[in-house]
Order: sequence, then C-alpha cells, then structure tokens
Amino acid sequence: MFVMGRSKISYMVPDSNNINQVLVQNPPSTTTHQCSFPTKLLLLLRRLIHSKEADGGSQSKEEERVCSWLYTLAHSQKYIAFEYVASTERGLSFTEAERRLKENGPNVPLEYSFPRWWHLLWNSLFHPFNMILIVLSAMSFIACDDANGCIMLILVFISVALRFCQEYSSSKAAMKLSELVRCPVKVQRCAGRVVQRELIVQVDHRDIVPGDIVIFEPGDLFPGDVRLLSSKHLVVSQASLTGESWTTEKTADIREDQSTPLLDLKNICFMGTSVVSGTGTGLVVSTGSNTYMSTMFSKVGKRKPPDDFEKGLKWIFYLLISVMLVLVTIMFLTDYLTSLNLSNSILFAISVASALNPQMLPLIVNTCLAKGALAMAKDKCIVKSLTAIREMGSMDILCIDKTGTLTMNRAIMVNHVDSKGMPQEQVLRFAFLNSYFKIEQKYPLDDAILAYVYTNGFKFQPSKWRKLDEIPFDFIRRRVSVILETNERQPQFSGRFMVTKGALLEVMRVCSYIANSDKKEGISIFSSDDYNRVLNLSEELSNEGLRVIAVAIKKLGEEASNGIKTSEEGDMIFLGLITFFDPPKASAKEALRRLAEKGVEAKVLTGDSLSLATRVCTEVGIRTSDVITGPELEQLDQESFHETVQRATVLARLTPTQKLRVVQSLQTVGKHVVGFLGDGVNDSLALDAANVSISVDSGVAIAKDMADIILLEKDLNVLVAGVEHGRLTFGNTMKYVKMSVIANLGGVISLLIAILFLKYEPLTSKQLLTQNLLYSVGQIAIPWDKMDGEYVKSPQKWSEKGLPMFILWNGPVCTLCDVAALLFLWFYYNIGADLDEKFFHSAWFIEGLLMQTLIIHLIRTDKIPFIQDIASSPVMCSTLVISAIGIALPFTPIGRIMEFTLLPFSYFGFLLILFLGYFVLGQLVKRLYILLYKRWL
Repeated sequence: MFVMGRSKISYMVPDSNNINQVLVQNPPSTTTHQCSFPTKLLLLLRRLIHSKEADGGSQSKEEERVCSWLYTLAHSQKYIAFEYVASTERGLSFTEAERRLKENGPNVPLEYSFPRWWHLLWNSLFHPFNMILIVLSAMSFIACDDANGCIMLILVFISVALRFCQEYSSSKAAMKLSELVRCPVKVQRCAGRVVQRELIVQVDHRDIVPGDIVIFEPGDLFPGDVRLLSSKHLVVSQASLTGESWTTEKTADIREDQSTPLLDLKNICFMGTSVVSGTGTGLVVSTGSNTYMSTMFSKVGKRKPPDDFEKGLKWIFYLLISVMLVLVTIMFLTDYLTSLNLSNSILFAISVASALNPQMLPLIVNTCLAKGALAMAKDKCIVKSLTAIREMGSMDILCIDKTGTLTMNRAIMVNHVDSKGMPQEQVLRFAFLNSYFKIEQKYPLDDAILAYVYTNGFKFQPSKWRKLDEIPFDFIRRRVSVILETNERQPQFSGRFMVTKGALLEVMRVCSYIANSDKKEGISIFSSDDYNRVLNLSEELSNEGLRVIAVAIKKLGEEASNGIKTSEEGDMIFLGLITFFDPPKASAKEALRRLAEKGVEAKVLTGDSLSLATRVCTEVGIRTSDVITGPELEQLDQESFHETVQRATVLARLTPTQKLRVVQSLQTVGKHVVGFLGDGVNDSLALDAANVSISVDSGVAIAKDMADIILLEKDLNVLVAGVEHGRLTFGNTMKYVKMSVIANLGGVISLLIAILFLKYEPLTSKQLLTQNLLYSVGQIAIPWDKMDGEYVKSPQKWSEKGLPMFILWNGPVCTLCDVAALLFLWFYYNIGADLDEKFFHSAWFIEGLLMQTLIIHLIRTDKIPFIQDIASSPVMCSTLVISAIGIALPFTPIGRIMEFTLLPFSYFGFLLILFLGYFVLGQLVKRLYILLYKRWL
C-alpha cells in the first residue's frame, strides 16, 4: 500500500480528492519565489495600478486539501491510517524520521519567508508622490537649486521612515504563531537492525514528522494534526482555534463522516490545541505548512484589502503626471522660444512642476494621523498603525466577539429550580454548601453562587456544618463532591451528607432518586421520564442563553468515615439545577446605540453557542432576526454565503477561518469598511484582514501584534470616540487633498494662460518657489482644524468619482479669478504696452498667494465661510500670517532681492473686490454641487 524511498512518500488514499497529488506531490507552497530584478520592478509597477482583492466567499485551495485529508483519516480505521502516512504500529525508525525531516523541513506552522528590511524599505520608497519629489529634487540639484532640492528630500525621508517602521513591525507578527507549539514531545520510535524494539524518546516539536506516534498527557500541546490511536478520558482544549474556553472530549474508537464539522471530529486533534485531562497516543498525519492551523494562518499578511485612500492618491498621481508632462512641456517651450535662455527655462519648468506637485501631502497626511493618534491616546486608544485612524472614519461595520466585549466575562447566578423548573430553596442551600466548603479549584461559578446567597438575604448558617472530606473536580467526572456533617434539629438536615455539584449529565449519571417537592414522600425513583424531563428543561434553559449545572445529595450513615472514594458517588438524589448568565455590560447597549447613530452597524462573530449569543445580543439591542452558525455557513454555496453574511447580525460557532471569510465577504461583496475587535489567537486571521483591526491590552501577543489599535479598556464607548477622531482626521486630510489639487492645477493652468498671453514668465522660478513655499507652510495648520458636526455623524469614504467631479466643478473658479486679475492688470494698468515685468510679477505673486491661502476657507466647509462657519484659531492665524507676509514682501529688502516692486493701493482694492466675487461665485458653485451630489467633502 505504500512505498518508501528517496522520492516523496505516496499516500494511497481512496478519495475523490487525490490526496497523493494534493498533499504530497504538490504540497501547499507558502514560500516566496525568487525573481530577477527587472521582473520585480515590472511587478512593482503593475502593483501601482492593480490590486488583488480576496474572495471572501470561498476556502483557499490549501484549506480544502487539508480538510479533505483530515476527513479521510477521520473516516478510516486505525490500521488504514498507518498506510496512508507510510508508518507502522511501532513507529518510524530514527533513520526514516531523519530522512523525512530533511525532506519536509522543520515542523513549524508557517514557512512564510518574511521580507527582508531592505525589501520593505524599497517598497516604502517606491511610492508615487515620493517618486515625483525625488525626480524634481534631482532636477533641482542639476539646475543648482539646492534649497528646493533639500526640502523635497526631507519630505521624502519623513514619508519613507513612517511607512517603513509600520510595515517592518507588522511583517513580524505572524512569527508569534511558532510559539504555540514550542515544546518537547514524547515520540515512539523503533530501533535495532535485527530485532526492532519500540523506544519512547523526547524530541523537539520542530523535529516531528508525518508518521510519528506521539504520546500525550495533561498539559501537552499537539505538535501536528493527529489521528488518535488510543485514548483514556481524553479532554482537549481547542481555544487556540475557537477562542472559547469550553473543552471537547476526544476518543480514538470512532469513525467520523463528512457531516461532522471539522473541529468537532472526535478522533482528530489539531496542531496547537492542548490536552486538559486524560492520556492517549496518536499518529501524526500532517506537520508544518500542511496542518489545519498553518493553512489558516498562512493567509496572515497576504489578504489585506486595498486602501481606497491610497488608490485615490495613485489616481491623483497619474493625473498630476499627465498634466505635468503636457503643461510643463508647453510652458518650457513657450518660455524658451520667447527668452532663448535655456537655463532659465529649465529652472522655470522645474518650478512649475514643483508647484503642481502637492509637496506637503505626505507631511499633512501624517500630521493629521499623528494628531488623531494623540487625541485617541487620551481616550485610552493606543494607535499602532496611523492609517487605521483614517480607516476608522470610513468604518461602517464593526465585527465584535461576544465574551468580554458585550458581556462582563464573568458569571452571575440567575435561578435555582427543581426538576420541574420551579424555584426551590433546597437546591440553592446545598449548592451553596458545596461552594462554601470546597477548597480545591475554586471556580467563578462558586463565587457567583456565594454572591447570590449573600446579596439576596438567604441565611443557610454554614457555621452549623462541618466539612469531613472533599472529592475534587476533574475533567473525567466533571463534578465535585464534599462530605458534610451537621447537628441540625431538622431531620432532613441532620447527619452526614455527600453534596455533589457539576455537569448535568455527569450528575444524573450517579443519581438513582429524584426530589419531588410537590409529593408527600419527597423522593422517588429516578425514572426515564424524569430523565427526559430534566434534559428538556436543561435544553430550554440553554436556549435562553443560560449555563446550567446540577446539584445532588446523598445521606451517609454514621459509619461513613473520612477518605471517601469517587466510587461512592452513586445512588444519589437529584435535587435540581442552578442557572448562570454572563451579563452584558451596562455600557454596551449605550455604546452600540451611539455607534448606530454614527452609521456603524455591529455584527457579532463568536465561537460560542447561538442561543447564548442571541440572548446577549437581544439585551444589548442588536437585531437577532437574522442569525446563523458556522456549520450552517459551510453548507451554503458562494452566492448564498455572501447574501447571508451581508444580512446576518449574529454569527455563532465560527472557526477562525470562517471569521476571516465573513470579514472578506463584507469587504469584497458588500463594499464595506470593516472593523474587527478581537483578543485571541483565533481572531488573528480576521484581525489581519480587517480594514481596522482592534485588540485590547489584555489580549494575547499575536492578537496585539496584528491589531492596528489597542484599547486600554475593553469598552465599546472608547471606540465611539475613536470613530469621531477618525472622521475628523479623514475630513481634514480630504480638505488638503481637494484644496491642494484644485489650487495647484488652477494655478498652473493660470500660469499657462498668462505665459501665452504675455509672452514672458508670469513669475520667475525663485518667485514661484517662494510663493509655493509660503502656501505650503500655511497649510500645516489644517490638521488642527475642526469639522462640521454633521460630517462626523456618518461614515466617510473616498469616492473614486467624487474627486474628478469636484475638480471639474471647483477648479475653473480659481482659474477664472486668476484670469480676471490678468485682464485687470492688462487693461487698467496697461501692462501689455509698458511691459513692466516687475510690476506684473509683484501683482501676480500676491494675487496667487492670497488665492491659494484663502481657498481653504471655501473648501473646508459646506457652509458660508466667515459667516455660518469660521475655521479654527490655528487655521485663521495661519491665513493671516501668510497673507500678511505675502502682501508685505514687496515692501521689504527681501522683496527687492526677489525683484519685486511696490504696488499701488488701488490694486489691493481690486483684490478685495476680486476675492469677494470669488467667495460668492465659489459658494454658488458649492450649493449647486451639493444639490446634485448630496455631499461636499
């Protein structure tokens, strides 16, 4: 059935998904391929234009292969499993294990080759606007304009440094996964040339190979995906995959089928999960990148959705490049043909290109983000990725886990009922005594019972009872018993008792009688009808989102002594049930309401049961009319999957991969900006894929590494403030983007019109660079501006069609005013006849600077500037200072050095009228634009 040799092992699996071809001959590849430098450069250029989006509705091929492989092993007999992995019941020989280790590589969950720091630095440097600045800087140095060249390089350095630091820290996050399985493993190997003997050896988890037989006990981690060979009371925690604290029982003596959910397979244990109790042996069937865990986490860092803002900036880049090539070429040729001075014409062309490029864009964007990060830090939000602040302003769906986010992550006792569901004090009395006297393994449920008794005024007088012995809780019995004695005068409470509390089925298993408070005899035989009635009652309570434990007692004779054994837990009287609930946080409902008012819809993605999730969501105000579970999602086709995910508000019993697929479906099909709040290993996939990934300070290391934002308090109200800061940051960023593109394009087009009209340079290169520098410095105050209250009430997204239309509507207004100034100077001051270049340069310099400085006040709000809305103090101060400097410059010695001349007061009177007309016309265009497109910024 199998062959071992130098070539890869051939698994002969009778399955429709040819496992031999899928997993062995063509294993999932997660390593990066080496490409030549030209190929890398071509791919990098292509990446500027195209970005691949993940299909959130389907599993990856690697995941489908591994799931098919595991189902095949789960369905097979144990002796067949040995043939599938080319092993024997004695285990592998040391020689064969060493050969397989060389062939398969180290057993680590990820074989992803993380990019080197110089690759990240290159990617950070190769950004559209950085390229423009670098080219213009080089041309400035060639043309001996060192000052402007240095300024551009400084701007490039700031942008590259910020992006490099962010990507370098993010690229190392997935390395944390290897810590999940870093432990020694007991393995059965065979040795001997003539007579082979089985040896139990301890090897590092990295040296485990498919075909190894591993031996495990409580506390051990599974080093790979394992098909159980033997098990004894085996209980496993799968919290690393599901995020939930509940455990699952595993057994080797079973054959599963395709209808069983993958994580519910009883005879398969997964890499990274741990043994809670019990012992057993297992056959390692998958290691390294072929395990279920690695197929999930190999997606880390590879499926991040494209940033609409970055795509928008690329569009601006191509627009400016196109305009620059056309206009700058025309202006260079026109200037050279009229002046015949090549050096001056080159400097002028560089100056025009520099004026067209929004030089302060990287600095303004990062300043806006940094200011938002500082504001969020005051609200107990630590921002790791600055771009996440902008994405938070666009977020319209927030996916959250239930435990600890909506709930308090602690149990409170709800009720104490008998077998018929009626409140019964006797049930509470003995549950209290059990919790009060037990010493070993105190659990939160015990604290909940004690708190309920004390706060509700029950007086059970534990001082009248004396503890004799205790049988502690374990995961095999799943119950705890204490032996108590009392001298109460009441006959029903006198003598010695065994009081047992624990899981319902395990308690009922040791009960032969049942208490009947409504009958004279008090107790009766525990019949099958009683058994079914209690199970139905428990199911009803569970459907209400309550956790249930059972209470039973047994009266002991005087001859009973200390040292009672577990075998004496029998023939007990079933008393009733104690119910618990993880209550929702008092602040959760108000926070969700505030998020809904701001256009953010909450969806609950949890690994917990549907009934419990539904109850919690109902209490906090989340709609529960559309709910679904992970196993139900797996049965849907791709189209139905997407439709269900868009509609559902509560998705329970989800695996980490399903959480990832839900997030990606919301992004790719729903076109939503998705935030995800999680704190466990099982959340790391969804965290990595979400537009805004949020974790808490108490979360696990990998979740915090993946997160863009860390909450110092697990409170949704903190996120409400973060959403407001995000929208403020996004709004101020968009102000600069739209204003700078309109001002720069309008200004350059005006220069082109002027140079064609005048036949000489409207401004010299140093005058144009000075004007651009003053204007750029004046915009640094934009991050400190305020936003209209209506703007932060709804999610704000980059509109692909919005910016082009915005430019077409508002750009001509600037150009029209510049042309009006040109005509005024031409006809009123007769510039065309006198050819007074200094006079025109001075007048055009002041008009252009004031136009670019004042445009922010028209663009920043949809209201009437200076009347209905006034900018913040920093922006007003910046406007006044820059305007004053521009007006005063011709009157200073510096102005004379720059070849400016004095201007008559009549010109300033004209400017006052011109700008009043500009604001009137701009406001009229604004109202028409808003009326047509229903938004401004």
